[in-house]
Amino acid sequence: MSAPLASPAHRRATAESPIARIVLITVALAFLGVFLLLPLIAVFAEALQAGVQPFLDAVVEPDAIAAITLTLTVAAISVPLNIVFGIAAAWAITKFDFRGKGFLITLIDLPFSVSPVVAGLIYILLFGANGWFGGWLAAHDLQIVFAVPGIVIATIFVTFPFVARELIPLMQEQGRDDEEAALSLGASGWQTFWHVTLPNIRWGLLYGVLLCNARAMGEFGAVSVVSGHIRGETNTMPLHVEILYNEYNFVAAFAVASLLAGLALVTLVLKSVLEWRFDYHRGGAGH
Repeated sequence: MSAPLASPAHRRATAESPIARIVLITVALAFLGVFLLLPLIAVFAEALQAGVQPFLDAVVEPDAIAAITLTLTVAAISVPLNIVFGIAAAWAITKFDFRGKGFLITLIDLPFSVSPVVAGLIYILLFGANGWFGGWLAAHDLQIVFAVPGIVIATIFVTFPFVARELIPLMQEQGRDDEEAALSLGASGWQTFWHVTLPNIRWGLLYGVLLCNARAMGEFGAVSVVSGHIRGETNTMPLHVEILYNEYNFVAAFAVASLLAGLALVTLVLKSVLEWRFDYHRGGAGH
């Protein structure tokens, strides 16, 4: 027996006319072109308007090199720490039942709701010269704020949800059956994680790491508060761009900004590749 045909009212509610589709696609493409693509093109155009040599001079001068190095260093420290935290948090939330699980999930989402500037001010309150731990830090000749450790801590705060938030839904969907089967066969907890859990979450983990790294390199608000804007020492790439722009050194500002934009484009390409691979493997697992 053939399936019943959908009613005209149902078809009208779920299917748009060709004209409506064209209008919606045109509006979406126009919005993306005006608000995303055009500004991106403008950044590269401004960076190269004086020629290639001024562009190269701007990105290899000592302060720019220091800003690039610091940005990469902060990302290299904060991202691995967030990987450890994200995996541990996702494992605890999805594999165990315990009191306070909802509160833990809320804490993970906290950096999404708190302004990065407020986060920076919190660390000033804690570790600044007049902060709660400022006296103890000064007595032991330790400096957190207006130094690299403060930048790392602020970056970790604003980026730590990304890995956990990618893994939690994925691990919830996968359930606990595979791990329980491995444990029943005599595998240790580490063997279960390494040979069962990690292969199942590898694409989601890579996706979360990619987003975390992109945010770490582009973070401005929290880093701006705790860095002290010491040129050549505590300025990351976003802060260096701001200083150059405020000095009306537009070619240099847009040159460094174009490096950040280039990193964003690389992130976008890698994100698309990981999404494709993740969907491919999910589809393969379903057959």
